Amino acid sequence: MDGDSKLLVEAYLQRMRAQTEALLRGVAEAVNAAPDGAWINGSEMQVRDLFADLRRAAYETALQMRLEVKQAAFSPGGPGGAALPEQGPGEPQHADGQRAGGAHA
Repeated sequence: MDGDSKLLVEAYLQRMRAQTEALLRGVAEAVNAAPDGAWINGSEMQVRDLFADLRRAAYETALQMRLEVKQAAFSPGGPGGAALPEQGPGEPQHADGQRAGGAHA
């Protein structure tokens, strides 16, 4: 793929920041909720699941953002480009398939 189809890392980080902070908050809550003497056993599985969800979301988001960049590059109104004007109905044609004003053989 060409260099123009790469996602912007800063935009990706910004999009993932809230999910990452929520995950870390969940880790802290899981550890705090674990009973004394069983911090690991009482929180490990919940923390593992939280990280698995974030890993999936992080990868999916990165792929989706890269796809969006790639699609925009092919869009008529792509980056910096203006959309193409819509095509009108065109000139009416005569019964012989020639357009009005055209040369006849």
